[in-house]
Amino acid sequence: MRPITAKELLEFDKNLQVVVLQCYPIPEQVVYQAGKCDYSETPIHIQTIPSPQKCGEWIVERLLSNEKGHWGPLEHPAITFSVSGYVHSVMAQARTHRVGISFDVQSQRYTGKRVVKVASGELKPEDVFYVRPPGFYVNRTGKKYDWFQEDYEEELKFIVEGCKRYAVKYEKGMCEEHIRDYLPQAIRQNFAVSFNLRSVLHFIDLRAKLDAQLEIQALCEQTIPYLQNWAPNVWKYYEDKRLHRARLSP
Repeated sequence: MRPITAKELLEFDKNLQVVVLQCYPIPEQVVYQAGKCDYSETPIHIQTIPSPQKCGEWIVERLLSNEKGHWGPLEHPAITFSVSGYVHSVMAQARTHRVGISFDVQSQRYTGKRVVKVASGELKPEDVFYVRPPGFYVNRTGKKYDWFQEDYEEELKFIVEGCKRYAVKYEKGMCEEHIRDYLPQAIRQNFAVSFNLRSVLHFIDLRAKLDAQLEIQALCEQTIPYLQNWAPNVWKYYEDKRLHRARLSP
């Protein structure tokens, strides 16, 4: 039996979303300017900038191809994503990467009303908490198991009961930073994250690996189309030479 894939997970769970908030408009041009500065007798700001396509071709040829490994100039342009609907454990995994990456994460100290709304029936439990879809799973150590529809539904029932206990404590006046400790870890947690071009490729090297946790593979899967459009020449090189190959990160 074939294990469930990141793309199938995204088809099942439409709450999982990655959206660009802001980004450097033409990243390959500024990478070109920064990299070219190393070779130039004259200041780079007085030189004519080639087209984005020509800049991208120069980056691949002069900085990256044939294992040159000159990744430093890729640190200049930045991109910021809004990531929503992912389970707390994925946010925790993502946040372990700090070099060239900045996070702002939804706080459970101030966002407990959504849990109370699950308890009252105003929100569906699957909109506030994450449960893996039914399917066949294999982890990185080779452990295999089936997760059936009845397992999925039973877990949602446990979550609702936990939310009801939370709501009782909330109504008694307990603060959210206290009662959050008794919630299932499966709560969804939104975050904003900023990368530079080098650090986002570093992140994908580590987290798009085929033995990475399924949910963080899905996060990478949703990020990739933006990178294809944002820095097309750099991305094409990366896709051909590094994607899913578990190589040492640049």
